[in-house]
Amino acid sequence: MRYLEEQNNIQFYSIGISYKKTDAQTRGVFSITSENQVALLTEAKKLNCTSVFLISTCNRTELYGFASEAKTLLHLLVEFSNGEIELLKQNAFIYKGTQAVNHLFKVGCGLDSQIIGDFEVISQVKKSYKQSLSLQPSDVFLDRLINSVIQASRKVKAQTQLSSGVTSVSFAGVQYIRNQFSDLNNKKILLYGTGKLGRNTCDNLIKHSNHDSITLINRSQKKAEILGHKFDVHVKSHDFLNEEIANSDILFVATGASIPTITQHNITLETPLLILDLSIPRNVAPEVAQLPGVTLIHMDELSQLTNETLKNRQEHLPKAYEVMDHIKEEFYEWVDSRKMIPTLNSLNAKLKQYKDSELQKLTKSISKDDSELMMQLTDKIVQKLTGNFAGYLRKNSTDFDKDLNFIHQIFKLDESQSNE
Repeated sequence: MRYLEEQNNIQFYSIGISYKKTDAQTRGVFSITSENQVALLTEAKKLNCTSVFLISTCNRTELYGFASEAKTLLHLLVEFSNGEIELLKQNAFIYKGTQAVNHLFKVGCGLDSQIIGDFEVISQVKKSYKQSLSLQPSDVFLDRLINSVIQASRKVKAQTQLSSGVTSVSFAGVQYIRNQFSDLNNKKILLYGTGKLGRNTCDNLIKHSNHDSITLINRSQKKAEILGHKFDVHVKSHDFLNEEIANSDILFVATGASIPTITQHNITLETPLLILDLSIPRNVAPEVAQLPGVTLIHMDELSQLTNETLKNRQEHLPKAYEVMDHIKEEFYEWVDSRKMIPTLNSLNAKLKQYKDSELQKLTKSISKDDSELMMQLTDKIVQKLTGNFAGYLRKNSTDFDKDLNFIHQIFKLDESQSNE
């Protein structure tokens, strides 16, 4: 078993919920606000949890870190979300050790995404890592892990075609309306929300529809105007939201609020309206779908419809896993080497002690030059022997702790060198 423990009773965990087992409503309950993310990480530090970071997106809420037991992290998720512990236990996944590391690699490489090949999550991983660093000291293990995941993500994207075509929920929404409307350039589109998801959606919209047909609305007028200027689309004040909805054929909702921002009170229609809710938790109230003329599509439905068109991506999965596994194996070798270092240092010192003890017996009978030459030669032998042990452990060990303990016993590494 790989060594991923700081101490015998401390284990690296990945705990959370994702689209695989929970619907959007449940994921919304356990979604954690930006303020509460900071509070959670601060509390985790007080509980002596280390290497902690949190991913909270529309598809998943996942907490990673070293802890003495899984329930510590489970209770943190409950304390800083709106969910109950029993609901979390029913829906949560709990990975530890290599399982937790493997999961993070898959997430970062787009292999665990709701839309296969969605690499937008890696930006969330980077953001979460940066947030973690702002609240706790730099951590060697976490630094290496995150950097390895980022490297794997880049190589999977560069060396495979896994990200060809639809690669995100925002683009999936644009593809969906392209398939629904042959005359998309003649349809009036309203985008409500200009956060990251809204910006990505707008970026994809302008590539496939008429600039003049797109209108942006955001609670912050300034943010909407900045984005509107960048993409050369219309911007309206939030005060005109209901009026613009009434004049639109398509409404994208990407507000990222904790409660619905679009309800029945916002909608009065004379023509049919297609609404695509890209937010978690849902930002369009469910009863909106009951209004005559309204078609409401949520991102869960959208991703299912989109994945039907992405079956050809399956052929790229083996190559993606091959690229990812190579980087992951390098990370595991680094982890194992850190476990080996104390033992190998002790072994090296013990072998040098044996060597020095025997050479002292020869120094009286050989010249100074021969003595120095002998010293250099035997130092190389010691280094080579230590290296051979390291190589064997990296490549062949199936029980790391047992093999290290075996080396300790053979060479009596736990005994004081002065007793030899």
